[in-house]
Amino acid sequence: MSKIWLITGASSGLGRIMTEDLLERGDRVVATIRRKDALADLEREYGDRLIVMMLEMTDTVAIRSAVAAAFGHVGRIDVVVSNAGYGLFGAAEEVADADIDRQIATNLTGSIQLIRAVLPYLRQQGGGHIMQVSSEGGQIAYPNFSLYHATKWGIEGFIESVAQEVAPFRIDCIIVEPGPTGTNFADGMVHAAPMAVYDDTPAGAVRKAIDAGTFPINGDARRTVAAMIAAADSEKPPFRLPLGSKAYDNITRELASRLTSIETQRDVAYSADGKR
Repeated sequence: MSKIWLITGASSGLGRIMTEDLLERGDRVVATIRRKDALADLEREYGDRLIVMMLEMTDTVAIRSAVAAAFGHVGRIDVVVSNAGYGLFGAAEEVADADIDRQIATNLTGSIQLIRAVLPYLRQQGGGHIMQVSSEGGQIAYPNFSLYHATKWGIEGFIESVAQEVAPFRIDCIIVEPGPTGTNFADGMVHAAPMAVYDDTPAGAVRKAIDAGTFPINGDARRTVAAMIAAADSEKPPFRLPLGSKAYDNITRELASRLTSIETQRDVAYSADGKR
């Protein structure tokens, strides 16, 4: 049976590819974009199977209105894909206050408010899937992406809690954690003004790799999207979905290291309990 999807950030990257692939297989899509006519070619090709809405993810009122309009138009939405977001690149000391505010408002607050807005509809229809596009950067961290990581670690914590809250209503949550993937993500990054003091530091090394195009990107965008769709099609989807060998290796290595470190603190941890 065909499904109905709501996808934010569908103008480009994974959101655009997912929209294309779902329409091609016969599903219906409500796609939100920020650039007018970004999906005009797909609208011409697929007609009323694609509903396009302009949406700014920093506008909570607009998010609620768009969600209400989407459910009002199609009646039921099977999968909500919270995909909209971008990267803020620069050492924490370098990034501007306004850029920090916008990064958090888009990637974190916008995703939170989208999910809050869809929950009543998913409950009332008897369930559905929420797919939050995070990143390997929701489990690990690179220098120069501190604010981006703050949003991804933050949204993963939010989903961890919400998933427990809504499970009784047959609402499943999926956190997608792609590694570096061949999309146009880098084109949309906001770059802070570099400070020379960071040139010969890990932050400077990452900056040089990004500028030189030598930062390793081994994820394939279409295969990534195929795995996301397959997960959403599953009756019992995985809660976390790392995608790409780099994501899998980095996340498993980091979690193992973190566990080892925590285990060395067992006695100290237990010593903080009150007397029984």
